[in-house]
Amino acid sequence: MALNVPGLVVMAVFYVMILGTGIWASVRSKKEEKKCSGGSMEVTLLAGRKINLLVGIFTLTATWVGGGFILGIAEATYNPTLGAVWALMPVPYVLTFFIGGFFFVKPMRENNYMTMMDPFQRKYGNVLSSALIFPALVADVLWVARTLVSLGGTMKVILDLPYIYSIIISSVVAIVYTLLGGLYSVAYTDVIQLILIFVSLWVCVPFLLTNPHSVDISLTAYNQTFQDPWVGSVELNEAGKWFDDFMLLALGGLAYQAFYQRILSSSSCAQAQVTCFASSAFCLVLGIPSVLVGAVAASTDWNSTAYGLPTPYERNDAGSILPLSLLHLTPTYVSVIGIGAVAAAVMSSMDSALLSSASLFSANIYKNIIRKQASDYEMQWVIRISVVVVGLAGTGLTFLDSSVLVFWLVGVDMSYTIMFSQLVCVLFFKISNGYGAIVGYVLGFVLRVLSGEPLIGLPLVIKFPGCRLNEEGKLTQYFPFRTFIMVISLVSIILFSWLASVLFNKGLLPEQWDVFDIKRNQKQTNGATADLDNQNNEDAAAARRPLSTTRC
Repeated sequence: MALNVPGLVVMAVFYVMILGTGIWASVRSKKEEKKCSGGSMEVTLLAGRKINLLVGIFTLTATWVGGGFILGIAEATYNPTLGAVWALMPVPYVLTFFIGGFFFVKPMRENNYMTMMDPFQRKYGNVLSSALIFPALVADVLWVARTLVSLGGTMKVILDLPYIYSIIISSVVAIVYTLLGGLYSVAYTDVIQLILIFVSLWVCVPFLLTNPHSVDISLTAYNQTFQDPWVGSVELNEAGKWFDDFMLLALGGLAYQAFYQRILSSSSCAQAQVTCFASSAFCLVLGIPSVLVGAVAASTDWNSTAYGLPTPYERNDAGSILPLSLLHLTPTYVSVIGIGAVAAAVMSSMDSALLSSASLFSANIYKNIIRKQASDYEMQWVIRISVVVVGLAGTGLTFLDSSVLVFWLVGVDMSYTIMFSQLVCVLFFKISNGYGAIVGYVLGFVLRVLSGEPLIGLPLVIKFPGCRLNEEGKLTQYFPFRTFIMVISLVSIILFSWLASVLFNKGLLPEQWDVFDIKRNQKQTNGATADLDNQNNEDAAAARRPLSTTRC
C-alpha cells in the first residue's frame, strides 16, 4: 500500500488547528495569570479555577473518551471470545461520574485542593504521601502509552505511515501545546477535539452499516455467521470476572488526578457536580459508534475484501479492528475522516495525562518536599520538565506492546486496587491514619502482584476460586480478585488505623514511637470540628434573636 498523501494533508491540517488553539489558549492563560490571586501555578494547573461549565463538560468528557476508549470498545465487540457485553467502558463511566459528582466533588472542591494528593499530605505528611503518589504517576504514564498506541496503529493501517513516525509526531504536538498553556490549552483544545470525535465517528457509521461486504448486524447479533455472535455472552463461571472488570472501570477512574483536575478547576462545587453528570451522558453516546464498528467487523466476510483471510482476529489484528474496518469497508475519504476521530481522541487524553502527572510531581513532591521555597517562575519550569519527561516515558512504552487494552487495564488496575481505597479512607474516614495507610498500601500491592496478570506475563502465585485456562491457553483469574483486594485494602486501612489509635491514645505504646503523630493530629481535627460546631451554634442562635426595632 502506498503512502496516503491526501490523508496526510488532512492530518497535518488537524494538527495545525490543534496547535493553533493551544497557542491561543496559552496567550489567554498569560492574561489570566495577571488577574489571578492564586499565582501562576494555579493558573497553569487549574486555569485559575475559572473554567466555565460548557468547557468543563467538554474537557472532562474528552479526557475519558480517548483513543483507548474508541479502539478498545471496537476491539472487545469484535473479539469472538468477548463481544459487546464485555465492551464495558461507556456504562461504568456513567457510574464513575455519578459517584464522583455525588460523593467526591464536595470534599475536594470545598477544601480548594490543588491535586488529588493534597488531602493525603495534610493528613499523613509528606513521606508517606510521596509513596502513595507513585502508583498515580505510573498510571498516568501508562495512560500516555495506551493513547499513543491507538493512534500509531490507526495511522499505520490507514495512512501507511510508519508506526514510529505517527507516535512521535502526535507526542510532540501534545507536549508542545500542553507546555505552552497548561490547563487552558488542554481544555480549549479538548472542545475542538470532542466535536471532531463526535462528528467523525457518526459520519463513518452509515458507510460501515451499508458496505457490501457485511451482512445485517441484527442477524449476526445472536447467530453465528462468520464468527461467534458479536453481542457475546457472560457465562455463570465468567460472571465474577465480568463484575470485576465493571467495578475496575467504574471506580478506578475515581482515583485519577485528571478527574480531580477538572472538578477543581470549576468555579464552584455545584458547577463541578453538573459537569460530572452531563459528561456521563456524553460518554454513553460516544461509545455507541465504536460498538457498531465492532459489530460490523464481526459481520463481515473478510475474504471478499482486500484484507482477505485469515481474519483480523486470527492474525492478531483485533486491536486494530477499527482502522481496518474503516480502510476496507468505507471509501478512502471516509476512512481519513475516521482517523481524525482517533487522532482527536488520542490528543484529548494524552494532554490530560501529561498535565495530570506534572501536577502531582510539581505540587506534591517538588513544591511540598524538595524545595518548599521554590518561586512561581521555578515551578513553571518544573511543570514543563515534568510534562516532557512523562511524555517521553509514555512514548517509550508504546514500543513494548501494541494492544490498547493491555495499557488500559494495567493502568486502571493500579488506580483501583491500590489508590481507590486510600482515597476513600482519607476523605471519608476520620479515624484513618498513616499506619493504616501503610498496611493497606503494602497489602494491596503484594496481593495484586501475587494474583498475577496474563496481559503482561506476571505469573499467578495466589489462585482464587475459579482460576483456570482461558481460550488462549493462559491461566486466568475468574474470581473478582481485584475488587476483593480493594475491599481487603480498605478494611485493613480502617482496622489498623483504629488499632494504632487505641494503642497510642491509651498509652499502650510510648508516644515517642508515634512517627505519624496521630495523637496530635486527632486533637487538631477534633478541635477544628468543635470550633466549626460552636460557630454553627452561634449562627443559629443569632438567627433566632428578634430583630431590633428601627426608625425610618
